[in-house]
Amino acid sequence: MTPPLIAVAHGSRDPRSAATVAELLDVVREQRPDLDVHGAFLDLSAPLLTDVLTDLHNQGHRDVVVAPLLLGRAFHARVDLPALIAEAESRLPLLSVTVTDVLGPDARLEAAALRRLAEIGVTPGDPDLGVVLAATGSSHAPANARVHEVADRWARVMGWSGVRAAFASAAEPDVSATVAALRARGAKRIAVASWFLAPGLLPDRVIAQAGPAVRVAAPLGATVEVADLILHRYDSARWANVRTA
Repeated sequence: MTPPLIAVAHGSRDPRSAATVAELLDVVREQRPDLDVHGAFLDLSAPLLTDVLTDLHNQGHRDVVVAPLLLGRAFHARVDLPALIAEAESRLPLLSVTVTDVLGPDARLEAAALRRLAEIGVTPGDPDLGVVLAATGSSHAPANARVHEVADRWARVMGWSGVRAAFASAAEPDVSATVAALRARGAKRIAVASWFLAPGLLPDRVIAQAGPAVRVAAPLGATVEVADLILHRYDSARWANVRTA
């Protein structure tokens, strides 16, 4: 039996977040109609991951693959998710849970972010444009470093006035400070690229900090690139298990 895929997002009190995850998983199902795909959340939204694991166990599944819909290896990936998996496996000893790698870093995420920028009229090669790459932010410095790496790579190859990372929480600089820094370096116009999966409190904070004169791209959301990446993570985890069995 092919293991079901459980795509688990953080969760949010903002209903737009869960709706976006549902739309994304519809794209995953379109690409792999033979795969049993379930959505779940770590907190704040339903269904919770532990409930989905319990339901699949009770349906007779003994192997499942959990794919974290997290863009980096911050606290939720390193602490919250492993704790929830360990708790579920202690209650459901017949269930074997394989956890894939997080979504980032990956070129497909960058392609999705660039697609969202193109939707607001931002394309490479504008020397008067400064771009802010806005992400959640983490107290785990390596997670922030991955965002800076993407911004630095875009700064080298996109032909813009400059590209800098900014964070909505837990790390500096914030978006308003980064917008000011890009303008000080000579950018005549500013756009913000979204390093968020779905709308919610923090993406709204980014919009507010950017100000009315700045174009802000939508979160990555239900793009083909992100759906492809989820399936790639699923397949990679499955075949890794086969090789080590």
